[in-house]
Amino acid sequence: MTKFMPLADAVSANIKSGDTAAFEGFTHLIPHAAAHEVIRQEIRDLTLVRMTPDVVYDQMIGQGCVRKLVFSYAGNPGVGLLRRLRDAVENGWPNKIELEEHSHAAMANAYEAGAAGLPMAVFRGYLGAGLPSVNPNIKSVTCPFTGEELAAIPALRPDVTFIHAQKATRRGDILVEGIIGIQKEAVLAAKRAVVTVEEVVDDFDDIHPNATILPYWAVDAVSVVPGGAHPSYAHGYYDRDNSAYLEWDKIAADRELFAQWMKENVLDAKPEDFAGRVSNLRKAHV
Repeated sequence: MTKFMPLADAVSANIKSGDTAAFEGFTHLIPHAAAHEVIRQEIRDLTLVRMTPDVVYDQMIGQGCVRKLVFSYAGNPGVGLLRRLRDAVENGWPNKIELEEHSHAAMANAYEAGAAGLPMAVFRGYLGAGLPSVNPNIKSVTCPFTGEELAAIPALRPDVTFIHAQKATRRGDILVEGIIGIQKEAVLAAKRAVVTVEEVVDDFDDIHPNATILPYWAVDAVSVVPGGAHPSYAHGYYDRDNSAYLEWDKIAADRELFAQWMKENVLDAKPEDFAGRVSNLRKAHV
């Protein structure tokens, strides 16, 4: 049964150093608040999994939380590099990390295979691509029915997946609206799932019939964190904070400036601060 609890308790109960963890969200609903709590609790040696890792993974890498990254494309969306990721790979600061790079299609299929309880994902892909030469987890199999050569990679089964969503019912069902990305499959593939939400409601009776709803039995913990996706956006609640992404490029380019920003905005902050950041964003748009 889903448990409602403060974010600090949800994190401490569901992730530990050495785990494989996914913090999924595609352009919006990125679980920044949850990732910040992981940083504050000094959880280390993580294998982070994600399609399109962006600013929040840059922060976790820069704080020394990460041992390995399994991903497809990494960057500060609309801006450029992930500078803390690059510093870790090229200079080993604050520690060296291992990279396992895939295509978007491979990651999506691997999550889906994990959600289905399969050991691997099989799909058409990587023909003529260079990634198989640097990623030993990309194999090929021959279809026993057609003889076609297909790509195969291990299924993704994180120890824990974190997502942010708009609403939860009091029973713990989760509503995700807008661009879905791979959140549903990432939750179903994981051994444990933690969801931060904007609000709790009595039911979803007035929701359109093709909405994505995760049932309570697929979720281990729910934490109410309004604004918890900032600076990404939450469809129907607040817009993307474009200035934050632009500012991050300058912050992350300098180790001392990065450390100062992390202390002020993450280490010395708390989940309730996200609501204030979203409120300030709304005021700026008025």
